[in-house]
Amino acid sequence: MYGLIGNMTAIAGRRDALAAILLEGVAGMPGCLSYVVAVDPKDGDRLWVTEVWDSEESWRRSLALPSVRAAIEKGRPLIAGMEQIATTTPLGGHGLKR
Repeated sequence: MYGLIGNMTAIAGRRDALAAILLEGVAGMPGCLSYVVAVDPKDGDRLWVTEVWDSEESWRRSLALPSVRAAIEKGRPLIAGMEQIATTTPLGGHGLKR
């Protein structure tokens, strides 16, 4: 498996709109085992995104999907900054079948 943990800072006051866009674009991503968008309770403009994929290749291919490309284009104007915190190799967990 392949995992990513990152965060995005929305432009002031646009966090919820950015979260909605991210959540719209996640349906039907082949190889995606988990995609979680969460708000940061200490920063009103920050979102955390945690992803688990069956492989790095599936993640790379997802970036070419029309729904993902549309979400990127729609969300880009709302992003003030983003940071990839970690790339991981998930071992399993609740909801993940190994």
